[in-house]
Amino acid sequence: MTADDLKEHLKQVKYPGFSRDIVSFGLVRSAALVDGTARVSLAITTSDPKIPLHLKQEVEKCLRAIPQVKETVIDIAVAPAKTPGPGGGQPGAATAPKNIRHSVAIASGKGGVGKSTFAVNLACALAQLQAAAGRPGRIGLMDCDIYGPSVPLMMGLQGRPEIDGENLVPMERHGVKVMSMGFLVDDNTPVVWRGPMIMKTIQQFVQNVKWGELDVLLVDLPPGTGDAQLSLVQTLPLDGAILVTTPQAAATNVARKGGLMFQKVNVPLLGVAENMSWFVDPAGQKHTLFGSGGGIATAERLGTTLLGQVPLIAAIREGGDAGMPIVVSAPDSPAGATFRSIAGTLLERLRAPAAARV
Repeated sequence: MTADDLKEHLKQVKYPGFSRDIVSFGLVRSAALVDGTARVSLAITTSDPKIPLHLKQEVEKCLRAIPQVKETVIDIAVAPAKTPGPGGGQPGAATAPKNIRHSVAIASGKGGVGKSTFAVNLACALAQLQAAAGRPGRIGLMDCDIYGPSVPLMMGLQGRPEIDGENLVPMERHGVKVMSMGFLVDDNTPVVWRGPMIMKTIQQFVQNVKWGELDVLLVDLPPGTGDAQLSLVQTLPLDGAILVTTPQAAATNVARKGGLMFQKVNVPLLGVAENMSWFVDPAGQKHTLFGSGGGIATAERLGTTLLGQVPLIAAIREGGDAGMPIVVSAPDSPAGATFRSIAGTLLERLRAPAAARV
């Protein structure tokens, strides 16, 4: 039996609190079977003394279920987590860069709910509020939608970022510093990557980008609860997450699962944003194409608040296609005012004590 064969068996062992296994997390340093003795070496980062013991028991149980294994030797190297709190007790956890005051994930359970459009407009609204407060240039937007990066288009950015030493310099527009995979690959080049490559890219976006001093870094995640989401909570301790959904059950049911994922990894939910809530026809009649009440119901089931309802209007889509978010082109419009209101609420929640954000 080869080392790869043993690792295939070890994929049955999940890291505590995660649905992901210790092999895909990169925690297995070596594995070998010699004369009936299985030797496995793990390296983890945690401040929780229960986790190494739990992993040792689970690895041993897994190995002893293999007929060829007669004895087991399990070595676990434990490095203490540098900071407690979100990410502090998780595999490979890292400390937040000191120059980034707050980090917030923008997430959704399913695609097609306008999450990136929401993230772009929220970032621009935050930049406007901070500039008015005498703190310009202190908002960042990290586009972690590796497979379908749309932030560059919506922000009106193109080209390649500059390199300063070993670090990338984020591009900037509308007062927001932006980094995206869209800057690094050609439009006609699909990104076909496995989980470890996604993890490495997210780590580099956090650690090898010259963000400068930021008050808030928004992280636009791809839909779902997979590698990108788990890699992020390992790499960047988050102050919280915002869930974006449309009102219908097909979206809210999946969004709720995304919220439960963040709660499971100890990331506070800062609120739910309902997108495409309604539109008003030329006669002034209000229509709720996707139903109503889904956002508030999702927020209540997750024990958080509804941050706001964004209307379905063509100007939002047109602004995204033109690289001119509606918060910038029409800040006093109903949609622009909604985004600024959500941005103000977010800043208030981030300034509150951590315990009050949950």
